[in-house]
Order: sequence, then C-alpha cells, then structure tokens
Amino acid sequence: MKKYLAILRGINVGGRRKLLMADLKLLCQELGWSEIQTYIQSGNVLFDTKKKIDLVKEAKKLQEAIKAKYDYEVPVIIVAFKDLQKVADDNPFAKSKDFDISQLHLTFLGEIPTKEGLAKVNEIQGLQDEFKIVEKYVYLKIQNSYHKTKLNNNFFEKKLEVKATTRNWKTVSKLLTLANEK
Repeated sequence: MKKYLAILRGINVGGRRKLLMADLKLLCQELGWSEIQTYIQSGNVLFDTKKKIDLVKEAKKLQEAIKAKYDYEVPVIIVAFKDLQKVADDNPFAKSKDFDISQLHLTFLGEIPTKEGLAKVNEIQGLQDEFKIVEKYVYLKIQNSYHKTKLNNNFFEKKLEVKATTRNWKTVSKLLTLANEK
C-alpha cells in the first residue's frame, strides 16, 4: 500500500464551504481510497491505495467530486508521504535546536513553479519573514502571525501562478506521526 495526503484549501473557514469530515471520507471512499483518516476540520486526508496514482489527476477527481456534490470549488493537492517525510526532514528552518515551531509553516504548491515565477517571488524585499522554495514546497519562517504575513497562499499563487495551500508545522508533524502509525 502506498500512503498519501490530500490537502484541501479553504473548507470550513469562517462558516464558508462547509464540509463535514465524515462526508469527505465517503467521497474519498467513492474514489477507491482506503484506510482513510481525516485530521482536523481544515481538510487533511490521509489515505492508502493499492494502485499507483497520478497525483494531479487524483486531486482533480476529488475536486470534481466535491464540486458535483456541494457546488463549490475546493483546490486539492495530493502528496506521497515518502515525499512529505523528506520535505520535513529537509526543513532549513528546523535545523537549529532552538527553533520555534510556532513560526514554521509549509506551503504546498500544485506544481513546480517556473523560473519566471520564481524570479517574481525573489523580487520581494524587506520582509521580516523568511521563505525557501524547494520544488513544490515553500518553507516558511513567520515572525508573528501567519494571518498577518505577506507570504500567504494568495501571494504565492499570484507570483508563481500555481495553486497553493499552507499548513503550520505542528500540523505537518502530526500528519507524519499519523501516517507512521498506520
């Protein structure tokens, strides 16, 4: 069995795009996923599958299933857990012994950004917050609150022209723990 994580953006936020986790699990079962487990209401779905999947196509299937049932768009990004484990292990901001977990976040990108997109992002200067882009991931070190940073999903989507969704490092760590317990 191969383990994956589906990450949904913008559900159950401020009373908009409500989606119960039990209903989400049913939709995932209809896609043929197994060992489905959700984590918190923000749209984190751990699952296994026997078949090899195309991550982009499988994400699109879940997006379409949500659109058909609930009549709203929800961006979905799927990553293999083996890749997520490597990304977590390589976090440059978590290398020091005294890092503050509350400052760390990981932005998941729908695809690897173009050189042009990366150039646009690297033009930004004068921020107190830090970031590093590696393939389809953006490591973030946010000094204050993620909700106040300019380095949010909208920023990366606009500059890189790819979809993005972010999780705090505590959530990333918990998802890895849950996957390893399965």
